Amino acid sequence: MTVYGLTEEHTMIADTVRSFVEKEIYPHEDLVERTGEVPREIADEIKRKTIELGFYACNFPESAGGAGLNHVEFALVERELGRGSMALNHFFGRPQNILMACEGEQIERYRDPAVRGERMDALAMTEPGAGSDVRGMKCSAVRDGGDWVLNGTKHFISGADHADFLIVFVATGEDQTPRGPKKRITTFLVDRGTPGFTIRDGYKSVSHRGYKNMILDFDDCRLPDAQVLGEVDGGFAVMNEWLYATRITVATMSVGRARRVFDYALNYAAEREQFGQKIGKFQGISFQLADMITEIDAADLLTLAAADRLDKGLPANREIASAKLYASEMLGRVTDAAIQVHGGMGLMDDFPLERFWRDARVERIWDGTSEIQRHIISREMLRALGA
Repeated sequence: MTVYGLTEEHTMIADTVRSFVEKEIYPHEDLVERTGEVPREIADEIKRKTIELGFYACNFPESAGGAGLNHVEFALVERELGRGSMALNHFFGRPQNILMACEGEQIERYRDPAVRGERMDALAMTEPGAGSDVRGMKCSAVRDGGDWVLNGTKHFISGADHADFLIVFVATGEDQTPRGPKKRITTFLVDRGTPGFTIRDGYKSVSHRGYKNMILDFDDCRLPDAQVLGEVDGGFAVMNEWLYATRITVATMSVGRARRVFDYALNYAAEREQFGQKIGKFQGISFQLADMITEIDAADLLTLAAADRLDKGLPANREIASAKLYASEMLGRVTDAAIQVHGGMGLMDDFPLERFWRDARVERIWDGTSEIQRHIISREMLRALGA
């Protein structure tokens, strides 16, 4: 599929990753779906082949050992990865880009090993009482001599089961503002096995089986200043920069997943017969296919346009929110329509559509709910008018 503005190099990147997903991810999906686990040997094989392909940590600049892809190129990588199981493509390896904030010894201990695939990271922000309301987090760190002491709980932490270290956002103070108290946030690097820090199983989700969410507990977990990522009380700025990348990722992966779902629906409509003809000839089916591909293409262009603005150094907060909102909700509509095209078979295990349908539901929730995206979009427009 050719998208306006993409070069031959862009197409080559997308084709390479799509081929990798089809050959290295698809064959293991049924196993992961059935067991809810990714066998270590499969995870290691995916990581090894990604490194050989030259795409591991492709979101990092060449100066840090990555492939140096720009935002549009990385969006294409994520789009094609979106076709496959998240539990498996997690090992394709895209460390959190906020590790670029590492300084001094942190570079050797955390950033560079993550880029080389020697250590895996995970990001911890959400709490039982603080999801969309990030400033409401209760997990905190207080000074004690030359150290910080962390206490509290994080949950819904993706990738923590495989992580060697966590990037953790906690409250480190509070300011009084005209709108009430406002938490100051600091980011910490916390190694697995640190005394006072435990990782335990989270909740059993119907979406993205095998891509587990975990619970983190901090009980008088003592960390030196050397574990602070960025500036003390400067975690909110780091967080916002990270959310740009993750929201584009949700949007692009939604597009990739939708294209895979659409292919199932299109092929089924071209093969299945009822009342003496292919069901694709009935407007009740053909019009659904037309709507599906139109929405997919619109989400694709919206997402790539947002990534392009980042590459050009232009403000992109509203555009990224629009892409995340539209693409994630589009995926829900497309998966639902694909099941309708298949009729009763769409809900059977013979097809993976019911899995895609379940997986699609969470995209409207994590990395900022649809409601949060609508808030960002409307706020950006009204602020421009002084409202």
